[in-house]
Amino acid sequence: MPIVGSDQSLSKKRFIQATRKQREGLMSESKQFQVPDQAGVDSLNEAFGSEAPQAVLRWLAGHGGRAQVPLVSSFGADSVVLLHMIAEIDPSYPVLFIDTGKHFYDTLHYRDQLKEHFGLTNLQAVTPDPDDLKEKDPRGALWITSQDACCDLRKTVPLARVMRNYSGWITGRKRFQTNDRADLNVFELDGDKMKVNPLASWGPKDVAAYIKAHSLPGHPLVPRGYLSIGCAPCTSPVEDGEDARAGRWKGSDKTECGLHI
Repeated sequence: MPIVGSDQSLSKKRFIQATRKQREGLMSESKQFQVPDQAGVDSLNEAFGSEAPQAVLRWLAGHGGRAQVPLVSSFGADSVVLLHMIAEIDPSYPVLFIDTGKHFYDTLHYRDQLKEHFGLTNLQAVTPDPDDLKEKDPRGALWITSQDACCDLRKTVPLARVMRNYSGWITGRKRFQTNDRADLNVFELDGDKMKVNPLASWGPKDVAAYIKAHSLPGHPLVPRGYLSIGCAPCTSPVEDGEDARAGRWKGSDKTECGLHI
């Protein structure tokens, strides 16, 4: 419980009131995004925790997100939802795709299909450093001996390099996906960056209903049992009763690629 009359409590109350006004479009847009401290993030979660994902994205786009908080998309099983929402707000909003060099052909084709379908004009590829690949994975088989090292080389390091130019990013993570994500908030701090998870509270039925309501094209691998889609060598179909990410790095204890650890 906050201490009544304290400066901190009053400051938090004013911040919540301000974010609510911003959310409702009652304040002018800000051209510069500033990463809040933990108290500010808590206030944002209080203000937006029960709001629709579109409200979160509109607020973000109107307060510097276009320049500083891109959508990082895998163009995977559920990616079409956020891509559609972003395109409805601004098709020139920056979208980053981490091209590891190990994706399914179906994913690359789906990426190109959605870019055309939504008219995305600011889709950027994030790729591993060629010199790093030559040094650490000359045969392209690092995933066999060390999945962690492969993810680090092809995903984590390339994104970290690009993120030096940004204040945070939008993710498609959801609480239902794994136990590790069960307490996921819409807004969270990751070092000096902010992650925004507009779909944190959504479940599989919400995703399916949205895709159906808007007649969105689905990933071609989903009907074949791929409910979470990453790189081809480390992604398998999900069995009945397994969680959505059970097909990732199957047979190992690995549950995350490293982007969200």
